[in-house]
Amino acid sequence: MAYWAEPGDITETFGSADLLGNGSDRVVFDIAGNNYRMICKYHFGVTRVHLYIKWIGTHAEYTNLCDDSKQYTVNSY
Repeated sequence: MAYWAEPGDITETFGSADLLGNGSDRVVFDIAGNNYRMICKYHFGVTRVHLYIKWIGTHAEYTNLCDDSKQYTVNSY
């Protein structure tokens, strides 16, 4: 069990995760040796942290999202 008090704790637990920044509440995970990416929205509740999957795709598809700055708003997987 992990105890997360702030967003940076997510990346401490998952070394392959990066916070997206830009004021967003999203984290991106590298999957399968960085061949795939998963974007999750995080929410810190009173006793739990919730991760909501917002998008899953290949690394190339993620690069395209970033080129259009859509990694902050995408909501389909």
